[in-house]
Amino acid sequence: MPPIKIKQSPNPTAQTLTSTPSSQEARLLVRETLRISANLASAPASPSPAMSQPPPSSTSYSFVSPAQSVSLLDNTRRLGLVEDEFIDSSLRLICCEEIDGRRWKYVAENDSFGGYKKNSIRAVSLHTPQTPVEEMMSFIRTYVVPEGFPHSVTPSYVPYMTWRALKHFFGGAMGVFTTKALLSSVGASESKAISGAVAINWILKDGAGRVGKMLFARQGKKFDYDLKQMRFAGDLLMELGAGVELATAAVPHLFLPLACAANVAKNVAAVTSTSTRTPIYKAFAKGENIGDVTAKGECVGNLADLLGTGLSIMITKRNPSMVASFALLSCAYVFSSFQEVKSVVLHTLNRARFSVAVDSFLKTGRVPSLQEGNMKENIFSFPWLKERLVLGPRFKDAFQDPSAYLAIEPLFEKERYIVTYNPSKDQVYALLKDQAKPDDILKAAFHAHVLLHFIHLSIDSHSSSWKQRPVGHSNHILSANDLEARIADSCKMVSTLYGPFKSKAAEQGWRMSDSLLNPGRARIVETC
Repeated sequence: MPPIKIKQSPNPTAQTLTSTPSSQEARLLVRETLRISANLASAPASPSPAMSQPPPSSTSYSFVSPAQSVSLLDNTRRLGLVEDEFIDSSLRLICCEEIDGRRWKYVAENDSFGGYKKNSIRAVSLHTPQTPVEEMMSFIRTYVVPEGFPHSVTPSYVPYMTWRALKHFFGGAMGVFTTKALLSSVGASESKAISGAVAINWILKDGAGRVGKMLFARQGKKFDYDLKQMRFAGDLLMELGAGVELATAAVPHLFLPLACAANVAKNVAAVTSTSTRTPIYKAFAKGENIGDVTAKGECVGNLADLLGTGLSIMITKRNPSMVASFALLSCAYVFSSFQEVKSVVLHTLNRARFSVAVDSFLKTGRVPSLQEGNMKENIFSFPWLKERLVLGPRFKDAFQDPSAYLAIEPLFEKERYIVTYNPSKDQVYALLKDQAKPDDILKAAFHAHVLLHFIHLSIDSHSSSWKQRPVGHSNHILSANDLEARIADSCKMVSTLYGPFKSKAAEQGWRMSDSLLNPGRARIVETC
């Protein structure tokens, strides 16, 4: 094919188009015309639905035939819309490229023999040059959001990272006040002791924190079962430790015990944060990008921490009230922490989310969605709170009367668990047999909730003032015969409802095979 010579045309229309607008407007017209013309030239005759539009994060190429390239360049030449550097040269459009939604056209220059000149490929961008602000924002995005965002993460990622950034911002601001208090306390004690003693006190403080970190690590699987609860409790411990550090300024002679206690609390909080970080980020990742999500999440936290520290340094120069400033920042920190863990959407069922799902199913016949179930999950789970349902308890805790066990044992002959109610403790117990599998544990927990539902209905039917009755004082209403009847009714209901419950839960996206109900280790064995 002979080389294509492109020369500037004396077309008056072209002169009008190129002389009227400014240089910047002409360049915009060039890029837009090339983009439209190349799209029309490179479009296949019958594109398949799957390939009609490449994904925004991919690099795609559209190759153009020689005839199409001649037509495209000839049209732009006649309109006077060819870049100045390509006028009076032999060019051919080679291909089109797209990277993350941005497009380029590649052209090459022909030689006199019908081939291409070496190193003649040139790229023509179809986008206007970015402003310095846009370039800066693009640079920052590479550090704070995962590649392919927002398609590479779940929708709950944005609110979580927003609250996480705010939490770290306020945490960094509080760190300035607590460090100032610690240094002030050490300075006060320095007048009474040599510098070596001060250093020893500081080392003992750090050593106590490390010991507390090791002791708390024995919590083990609780970091998986009650992830949100442990995370929020850890943030509360962090606040407690910061408050104790602040108190050292008021009583500098108690620096060592207070600083040790504060460091223990803060190191325990650090263990909690580290242990729950990966499962949370895993819930946001789509595909195998958990490393990218984790790296960007930590970058956001560190950036917010630095900004908070800088702001707090500026505030401290004005000598504000340390107690008032700390109290305000603490409230903001705790609120941000609470909203942070509430925004996490997990697909697994722990005890809190399982209770929400079963209660909704028994009352309305529907299982809540992932978003609804996570939002209704109770985050405040403290060791001293009494649980109404005990899964996998010791036999002696569930039964004090042998006749009570012998009366209901035949009802569960075909099951791998036994469910009962202890009126003296106002608790439902789900005892597990040694052959119990994960699905049996899930069914036992479901049965326990059904029995608790029946007991509440029975109590309500006897007295409308049950809600005003203190917990543990409803045992006189249910006799032994009534209790056996309620347990028998619950067995019939469970056999009918357990299957539909699992199906509806799976339809909503809950992972029933990965339940995190954390049962006790006690099991009933048939032979001793």
